[in-house]
Amino acid sequence: MSNIVYDARKIKVFTALQELGELAGETPERCGELWSGLLADDGLMEEMVYYLEHHCFLGKEVCEGYTLIDLFVWEMDIYNVIADSGKNTDSCNKELMVLRAFRSMVEMKKDPAHLKKRLSDGFGMDKYL
Repeated sequence: MSNIVYDARKIKVFTALQELGELAGETPERCGELWSGLLADDGLMEEMVYYLEHHCFLGKEVCEGYTLIDLFVWEMDIYNVIADSGKNTDSCNKELMVLRAFRSMVEMKKDPAHLKKRLSDGFGMDKYL
């Protein structure tokens, strides 16, 4: 038993991610997909730990010049276009935007060209996804 290394941080992150997902209205399956992405990337795991502890982004992880902060703002902009509010209202589920930002970073690290194009093209009335 002395050779077993136990990292309780990952268990705490998994539990907190499930709770965050529940607050965001996400399915356990979607949270499981994000969890898999976090397990595969130490930098993103560090970002998630930081977010859970401080309720803000560390901003250390960069992919193609974009940080989680950039992706969060992008997700908020998409929400504002869809909601046709023009601003960040109380009805906006911030927890969901955080999870989407993390999910976008996982996606970007797998296929940077696709998401980078979506980010650089911007969006208009009929072009937000």
